[in-house]
Amino acid sequence: MRAVFVDANPTLGDLAKSLRRPDDPPLTVNHQPDIKPEQVPAVLGDAAIAWIDHTYLPTDIARQCKGLKHVVFLGTGARSYMNPEELAELGISVHLIKGYGDTAVAECSFALMWAAAKSLARMDGEMRRGNWLRMDGVQLTGKTVGLIGYGGIGAEMARLCAGAGMKVLAWNRSAKQGVSGVQFVDIDTLLAQSHVVSLHLLLNDETRGFLSAERIQKMRPGVILVNTARGALVDEAAMIAALKSGHIAHAGLDVFHVEPVPADHELLKLPNVTLSAHSAFRTPEASENLINAALEHSRRIAAG
Repeated sequence: MRAVFVDANPTLGDLAKSLRRPDDPPLTVNHQPDIKPEQVPAVLGDAAIAWIDHTYLPTDIARQCKGLKHVVFLGTGARSYMNPEELAELGISVHLIKGYGDTAVAECSFALMWAAAKSLARMDGEMRRGNWLRMDGVQLTGKTVGLIGYGGIGAEMARLCAGAGMKVLAWNRSAKQGVSGVQFVDIDTLLAQSHVVSLHLLLNDETRGFLSAERIQKMRPGVILVNTARGALVDEAAMIAALKSGHIAHAGLDVFHVEPVPADHELLKLPNVTLSAHSAFRTPEASENLINAALEHSRRIAAG
């Protein structure tokens, strides 16, 4: 069964070639990281397996991929790019890769939290424009961080925050027992008590818009919000309004409703937002874990 890496950037494409074993299923690497959805059928040809990193695969496009039976999505957020249930009706299975970048993403969340607390990006930008802007920061030691979602990334974030002397609260859709150093609470308690709220949920029909306007209003005034999960977990308009009013003191964001972020987006005009370009998972270690996992998926698929 032939596989095609539909949208390989140079790093992941080279890794796929170097880590592939001689007895692995055939793999074609398409070095077009910015491929358009309408180009996917031609790139796939009759291939049965598509590796997809970040390209949208609408159901009507998938229908044109006559040999396609499996999509190996390089991550956990496939729903941001395709509809797995509709693809299943076409006989196409979607495979996710979990855990490959837990530490990398947690470290980015941790870094965004600190950058937000100290207004580092704003002071850096002002200094580059010739303005000596000095701002008061937030001392995070002794403060409370609330983790919404407690999978692998949430657990890594908890470890980092506890090590920095923070109190760690967490809410998870399924109960967690016996986790040392983490207090599991209901969502309203977490929002009311946390100086920092960090999102670590998967995006699905139940979690879309989870941080609603109502829940944003329940957050502690002056809260720092960190999101390295998915932009659609948050009511973006409500978040922007809260940033403008100061109810949210600062947001550290790696993910957005529309990516890349449009040049005229409101978030780019706000001084109390620190942004990164959906790159939390981009480390050499995470990339190698990711490609090895994708190769293993292809092996299992080919083996039947």
